[in-house]
Amino acid sequence: MNRRNFIRSATLAVAAPLIVTQFKLFGADVPSNKLNLALIGSWGRGEAHFDSLATQNVVALCDVNEDHLAFGLKKFPTAKTYVDWRKLLDDHQSLGLDGIVICTPDHTHAFISNWALNRGLHVYCEKPLANTVEEARIVRANFIKNRGKLATQVGTQRHAFANFNRLRELVHDGAIGDLKATYAWGNRQLRRPGYLPAAGNPPDSLHYDLWLGPAPFHPYNPGYFSGGPGMNCLQWNMYWDFGNGQIGDMGSHTMDLVWNVIDADSPISAEAKGEEFNPEVSPVTMESHFENPANGWRGPVRVSWYQGGALPPSPKEFIDLSKIGHGAMFKGSKGFIVADFTSRMILPFGDQADMTYYKPRAKEDVLPPISQFQKEWFDACKGNLKTSCDFDYSSRMIEQMLLGLVAYRVGKKIEYDGVSGRVTNSPEANAYLSHQYREGWTLNG
Repeated sequence: MNRRNFIRSATLAVAAPLIVTQFKLFGADVPSNKLNLALIGSWGRGEAHFDSLATQNVVALCDVNEDHLAFGLKKFPTAKTYVDWRKLLDDHQSLGLDGIVICTPDHTHAFISNWALNRGLHVYCEKPLANTVEEARIVRANFIKNRGKLATQVGTQRHAFANFNRLRELVHDGAIGDLKATYAWGNRQLRRPGYLPAAGNPPDSLHYDLWLGPAPFHPYNPGYFSGGPGMNCLQWNMYWDFGNGQIGDMGSHTMDLVWNVIDADSPISAEAKGEEFNPEVSPVTMESHFENPANGWRGPVRVSWYQGGALPPSPKEFIDLSKIGHGAMFKGSKGFIVADFTSRMILPFGDQADMTYYKPRAKEDVLPPISQFQKEWFDACKGNLKTSCDFDYSSRMIEQMLLGLVAYRVGKKIEYDGVSGRVTNSPEANAYLSHQYREGWTLNG
């Protein structure tokens, strides 16, 4: 019996922290300290995880395309293979799984995450964590129940850039006075007229029905799969049944610049406007605005998201925000901060903004850098369970962003009760908080 199985057998009734202590008694890189992991989605975005996963034990691969499984096996030749993630998770005990990495289409993320949490597995899930408000809330509830046992991380890996910490420090330390409003934007424009028509038959290697998963049936078209590795999501994530366009794509990365600073919970309202509504395709050009209540360190703050060429007003006419493809801006009582993912600019504003009120924190108080993003999750699985973008933090961010799409779909400002997760002034809006799934697919299995 190897050491891992011995520990499992001998400590079933012992709390997880004792197991963590056992890990620390030995060298960090000895085989017994490696996690047993499964990669779900072994091509495309999954390939981006190959090198980091190679530092652990990859015991299983899952992909609905058998050619992609063969691709993954070249890197992890001893892994057991699956085409249905439900079967893999049913086998989690026989595989000795500790955790999973999810690199599947967006419309399956919440499903796989929930099933894994319910089976006591650590989870790393690529963004977006959810496609509906209901999905975000169910994932969060399951994580909170397991907060003291499981480590989670959402793959907004830009969060590891040092600029995220510097922005938080500047705002919290008063570089622009009292925070009043925040803005984030992205300029990607992928226009689609509607779902693709039936065209041909799926290749023998592709289990198309499993690719559709919980989504309503749409006929096969090779156009959904015509993108290159790591970019194929751009072929299908604009369609409502498969994704949420820019909200779930670059919106998850860019709003993270703001979310990491403002320490927000649920908004009390959401409103949005944009191009004409298309019942099959999410909008390209749109803007949404939220009211987030005050918390312990700041007053109420207005949070705005712009996409597809829409932009917030520039703080000065000589500053062209369109030159920043994906950016964020913070408005305070004494100035602005304008930023992209890796840099920032402070713009004092008004006669009183002489910066004498701002005292940079001491070097020893500067927020420490985040380790390599996947490694942070690996270490959390073996240690203190803390990550930068866990399912609590990330589910609240995507819930808010998705509420903007709900407001866009109903065409009016909605008022939101974050405790119950319901819109209080628009019954029709509540219908858009969830999806109808195909028969046989269970969100919280």
